[in-house]
Amino acid sequence: MDKLLTQSGGATHLLLGNEAIVRGALEAGMAFATCYPGTPSSEVPDTLYRLRKQNPDQVKYYFEYSTNEKVALECAAGAAVAGLRTLCTMKHVGLNVAADPLMTLAYTGVNAGLVVLTADDPSMFSSQNEQDNRYYARLSGLPMLEAKGPAELKEMTKYAFDLSEELKSPVLLRTTTRVNHAREGVTYAKLPKVKQTSVFKKSPMDFVTVPAVSRKKHLRLLEIYDKSQAISEASEYNKVTGRGSYGIITTAVCKNYVRDALKDLGALNQIKVLNLGFTWPLPEKKMARFLKSVEKVLVVEELEPLLEDAVRSICQKKGIATEIAGKSAKFPEVTVDVAPPKFFSRAFEYNPRLVRQVVGKTFGLKAKFTTPLKLDDLPVLPGRPPNLCAGCPHRATYYAVKEVVGKDGIHPTDIGCYTLGLLPPIQMADFLVCMGSSVSSAGGFARATDKKVVSFIGDSTFFHSGMTGLVNAVHNNLNFTLVILDNGTTAMTGHQPHPGVDTEAIGDATTHIDIEQVVRGLGVEHVTTIKPLKTKAAIKAIEEAVNHEGVSVVISKELCPLFAKRVVPRTRKPFEVKVDKCKGHMDCINKIACPAMYVEKGQAKINAGQCVGCALCAQICPENAILPVKEA
Repeated sequence: MDKLLTQSGGATHLLLGNEAIVRGALEAGMAFATCYPGTPSSEVPDTLYRLRKQNPDQVKYYFEYSTNEKVALECAAGAAVAGLRTLCTMKHVGLNVAADPLMTLAYTGVNAGLVVLTADDPSMFSSQNEQDNRYYARLSGLPMLEAKGPAELKEMTKYAFDLSEELKSPVLLRTTTRVNHAREGVTYAKLPKVKQTSVFKKSPMDFVTVPAVSRKKHLRLLEIYDKSQAISEASEYNKVTGRGSYGIITTAVCKNYVRDALKDLGALNQIKVLNLGFTWPLPEKKMARFLKSVEKVLVVEELEPLLEDAVRSICQKKGIATEIAGKSAKFPEVTVDVAPPKFFSRAFEYNPRLVRQVVGKTFGLKAKFTTPLKLDDLPVLPGRPPNLCAGCPHRATYYAVKEVVGKDGIHPTDIGCYTLGLLPPIQMADFLVCMGSSVSSAGGFARATDKKVVSFIGDSTFFHSGMTGLVNAVHNNLNFTLVILDNGTTAMTGHQPHPGVDTEAIGDATTHIDIEQVVRGLGVEHVTTIKPLKTKAAIKAIEEAVNHEGVSVVISKELCPLFAKRVVPRTRKPFEVKVDKCKGHMDCINKIACPAMYVEKGQAKINAGQCVGCALCAQICPENAILPVKEA
């Protein structure tokens, strides 16, 4: 049995932050969980998915990969209103998709604990923006909790369920990439017996949000805010450490950076720190007392200056003359690794070195550190841009489309592995803003220009938010080709299932939804399914689709090679370049850039250890110089 399912308490285990969330939810008696995967939150649902079949009967829970975040939250809401403790997880941009139900769910409230995980991504390691989702707590009026690391995160997750039930309100649990992916020793408590079913007590005047109901519910939400603020004032997650006439107010992962900085600067007992974990509503009375006790305060928070602005507001309202430093002050001597030279930037994540520099500069503290090694004589490491995997069928699809459309076509793209088609030599991505935007924006490009428009969307993303755009295109008689890249899994976030996955191979009993049937059902007349690794046939089919007047759809169907290793044992042989036949055209390198290929002394070669035998390079070689490796 997995260590996360250990029923007894007392032992300490090294857990990833996302695993700590899972353990906390299990210790809270979670019975229902929904999600749409997205980094940095993906390990939470992945772990719940993995554990669900191992669970002893007394702690069993229901889990689903929902079609999108809106669906996930609405499904979770039903379970929580019915009386089951429920967890709903997503990344920060996913909360945009779920915002519609979230705002009104704040009015209706819930009958059992509902915790909504929003995982922010400062520095955008795997995201299209770095929005600060602390704004959602302020917008919705819902309580928000933020942990500094896995141990606190486990306890905070448990507490979030209790808080939700005390307030009869959803609770937002906000993390950032560094917290999600940190590891720390986490002490277990005993797992309770889970309440797996409940009885829904009908109360339309509480849960059917017609205007007459919502007017009363808005007043209820304002009352809950006041109650939440009182709880925040007394919360053990908002505490003061240290002493002195200087102060720091900080939250989330920055609490760790601040402690490290003060330790390095020898100032642990010279500076008071207000560490905030229950971050909305803010404990304004506690903050005011803290501000009155110091001459100068530094606010340390990533992304937007929400705490800093609150501190300034409190000082103004209370007539507190404390000097405030944060993102507004600028010291050119202090620089962020990738941001413009600022004191603290509104862009990108912080790090221990930066925080130490700023704390030292703000309070006139100096530390003695060993002289860093001089690396001036070492060569600069070559860049390693992200690339589609060896044998990725998306590369073959892009090649075929480019052969038909050329360089002048317009190619809206979407969120997934295939976004890497942006980079040379493929260069088949011209516009991207969010999940599903490739389908909807294609119609705009088609109407506004006289260019051929071929847009790309993945199978999981199509089910997430591509179908509505396709309905719109058919209804409005738009003219473009949509290529659905069906690699049989949600590849980019870790091979999670989606409605189009045949889950029998991975031991699930969910119903497979056929993409071609869905597309035809939406009214598309020209629909073609291709095997992208059969290059000539793929090019012919794409040419017919592009020449069709109106909306046409090409479904490019081939398993992700990494996923295929798990479910379909392959016997394909790797390929090699026959040097005596090669004339040096370099089409294999210049047109597809498979990472299994390289150039050595002007000669194209193939790394047999990386090659998966897809044969794309062999099909485009004008000299037929690429052949399967012969067995010795």
